[in-house]
Amino acid sequence: MGGAEDKKLLGRWGEEQAAAFLKRKKYKITGLNYRCRFGEIDIIAENARYVVFVEVKLRRDARFAAAREFVNAAKQRRLICAAEQWLCANPTQKQPRFDVIEIYAAAGAVREINHIENAFDTDFMRAGREK
Repeated sequence: MGGAEDKKLLGRWGEEQAAAFLKRKKYKITGLNYRCRFGEIDIIAENARYVVFVEVKLRRDARFAAAREFVNAAKQRRLICAAEQWLCANPTQKQPRFDVIEIYAAAGAVREINHIENAFDTDFMRAGREK
């Protein structure tokens, strides 16, 4: 296996860890690796109030930067557009929310999982459309 394939498998492993974590917190997993022309959403989950679009970030440590810092404005825009596409195909009365799950792991063992609820919102998208 090459480096890109290893990275993809490691990413899937991280997403599986995040999905299991959400299940333990009583979320229902609605979708994994949703893809559309706008991008990909790692996990779509639901609880009583929200449909949650989750970006999973897996890192060995936070020495360079916290994992959540890799979800920049461009990535947020792609996630929001992909979520809008999903919501058009899957109408719901639940409020959409964007979360980030940071996983710090080494040698196949999870050291820490941080769930950042409501990590970002769509306000900056609306501001851009109003100009």
